[in-house]
Amino acid sequence: MYRIRAVDGHDEDIADILTEIHRLTFFDAAVVPDFEQGHWWLAYRGNLPVGFAGVIPSTRAHNAGYFSRVGVLRGHCGNSLQLRFMRAMEGQVRRNGWNAVVSDTTDNPVSANNFIRANYRLYRPKDPWAWPHTLYWRKFLS
Repeated sequence: MYRIRAVDGHDEDIADILTEIHRLTFFDAAVVPDFEQGHWWLAYRGNLPVGFAGVIPSTRAHNAGYFSRVGVLRGHCGNSLQLRFMRAMEGQVRRNGWNAVVSDTTDNPVSANNFIRANYRLYRPKDPWAWPHTLYWRKFLS
């Protein structure tokens, strides 16, 4: 079984684990985030960390969290971990008092389908922040 656990990105050991999983899932395609900012989760299979996700305050959307990263090690994909991370992240967004989540996907149909499953909708931000072919996602929370 897998379990999702909120973690403290300020903790050096946790930051090292988050960084390692980021490297193993994103390779050199994305800059390692500042794990001291926002809220972070790890997915574990037993005692082994196999995935991570994070949300930070959005700098592009008013009163929203930005689902900034999610990565799952290849051998553990297909176990609904991204959807479980989304549920944990949305709970934190509500506790923060934000009314929405925004995110993006680029060339990742599996992730895009997970956003659709989790009731996110495509939208066009006023100031797009990524590549011309990036898909932008938003979900309003009540």
